[in-house]
Amino acid sequence: MRKKHGSLSINSDNIFPIIKKWLYSDHDIFIREVVSNACDAVTKLRKLSLIGEYEETDDIAYRIDVIASPTDKTLTFIDNGIGMTAAEVQEYINQIAFSGASDFLEKYKDKATDDQIIGHFGLGFYSTFMVADKVTINTLSYQEGAEPVFWECDGGTEFTMSNGDRDVHGTEITLYLNEDSYEFANEYRVKEVLNKYCSFMPEEIYFTNADAAKEDTTSEEVETEKEEKPLNDTKPLWTKHPNDCTEEEYKEFYKKVFLDFKEPLFWIHLNMDYPFNLKGILYFPKFNSEYDTLEGTIKLYNNQVFIADNIKEVIPEFLLLLKGVIDCPDLPLNVSRSALQNDGFVKKISDYITKKVADKLSGMFKTERETYESYWDDLSPFIKFGCLKDDKFNDKMTNYILYKNLEGKYLTLEEYLEAGKEQYENTVFYTDNEKVQSQYINMFKEQGIDAVILTHNIDTPFITHQEQKHEGVKFTRIDSDITNTFKEDVSEDELKETTDKLTETFRKALDNETLTVKVEKLKNADISSMITLPEETRRMQEMMKMYSMMGAMDPSMFGAEGQTLVLNANNQLVQFILENPEGDNTNTICEQLYDLALLAHAPLEAEAMTKFIARSNRILNLITQ
Repeated sequence: MRKKHGSLSINSDNIFPIIKKWLYSDHDIFIREVVSNACDAVTKLRKLSLIGEYEETDDIAYRIDVIASPTDKTLTFIDNGIGMTAAEVQEYINQIAFSGASDFLEKYKDKATDDQIIGHFGLGFYSTFMVADKVTINTLSYQEGAEPVFWECDGGTEFTMSNGDRDVHGTEITLYLNEDSYEFANEYRVKEVLNKYCSFMPEEIYFTNADAAKEDTTSEEVETEKEEKPLNDTKPLWTKHPNDCTEEEYKEFYKKVFLDFKEPLFWIHLNMDYPFNLKGILYFPKFNSEYDTLEGTIKLYNNQVFIADNIKEVIPEFLLLLKGVIDCPDLPLNVSRSALQNDGFVKKISDYITKKVADKLSGMFKTERETYESYWDDLSPFIKFGCLKDDKFNDKMTNYILYKNLEGKYLTLEEYLEAGKEQYENTVFYTDNEKVQSQYINMFKEQGIDAVILTHNIDTPFITHQEQKHEGVKFTRIDSDITNTFKEDVSEDELKETTDKLTETFRKALDNETLTVKVEKLKNADISSMITLPEETRRMQEMMKMYSMMGAMDPSMFGAEGQTLVLNANNQLVQFILENPEGDNTNTICEQLYDLALLAHAPLEAEAMTKFIARSNRILNLITQ
């Protein structure tokens, strides 16, 4: 066979069904595409006027109209923009994926203007066939002497072109909806989609319910003329310079966009022109107390056209806990404008956003520490999550992470370690439940030892991360061990016999042959018993719970593993048990001391709590006899 050279050809009979079915993941997106095209048509005409190639009339009011007719099952889009000639319809509509926007940009690339053209790919128009059995175009070019053009296609690859009847420059596109898409003739559904995608498009958008309009015109009642209001805000707050925005405007914008009537803590206004164009506002909301309920929304726009929420390629994962808007015309979008192409440029945008957030937070710490501290309880989950997910963010924020101590004072890690270097060198004591661990907290306070409060779910992985980043620093929960500060200076050999006797008594009373018992002489004689659990063991158990590894296992197998019952040899009840191992009430007292120790360590299981209450009542009855 002779070698051949040639060009691949694409048959529209094959590609058109694919475009209709698979080009867009969400069928409602066709409204965004058609309205975007209409915005482009107006923007192009504005640009031609700006460079002197078109003279606007004094009374022109650029607009886009969306008209739904529930009766006719149609949806119509009208603009008074640049319009098209028959040759342009042939070029831009009849040739799939030939973008009029790209052609226009190339033609006028050397002409100065701030206006941005939205479309780039030339495929958006064909999204209409996802919902319509037939689509018509009635258009008239702005060019002097141009004739109107009417175009019609029934969803196949055949079309008809003829003379149109439009007498004003611009384009009217009518969709005759298919049976599965009648919802898009409903006023509330269309407004919902317009609000989703087109709230901030740069040209005014108006909606009309054709059926309701007919009823109004046939009504015998005389109504006062209603003032039309566009559905969209053509100059959203992020397009303005930060110096031109007031605090009230930022708060109102937040409420409007995110429907959150709790005021944000503060915000960052992004405004960058070089090396890429990026604008936006990131809000720091008041967070919920539980990590798994944290949920933010970062809305991504391209030339004021909504693209998607929370695109991780652009927005660092930890920033998705925030709420905000980001508009970047330079984003390398794929043809459906709903996802990003893999591009190193996107990483630069992500890094820039991370840097701006870190600069804002560190700057606030340095110049407004009191304000920073007042926000810390809300900020801490976000900052800690950021440190876990992004090493660069962690490096920038490591000196500005705060810890609240037992007195409610906020300290950096360095400040905490410096204050306690004589008592707990490079050890950070913490509590994750002030109520349950109140006995241990009181012991710490009595001895003048400080601890920090870490009650959030994210704190468990965070402190492990901090230990890795700060060599030699160790985080220890206050019930993990009995520090030497709480004990009298007694050797283990002196307590060995006592420990052996009490271990035998408690194991027998509790019917637990594996119970670990340790006897100490604590300075506070009022303390009878405590439970300790090594920090490493407890973290392992918490990690297994976090990753649902216990789902197929018996949770009880982890419940007491590694626990040690610490008995105070200076306590009278412990001395009584030691002297009366076979006493009538010894078993009851052992059970009670064990449960009291557990209660100071963690809540009792339901059955254990029932037994504890019943036993407490029996003990009270013994006292009254």
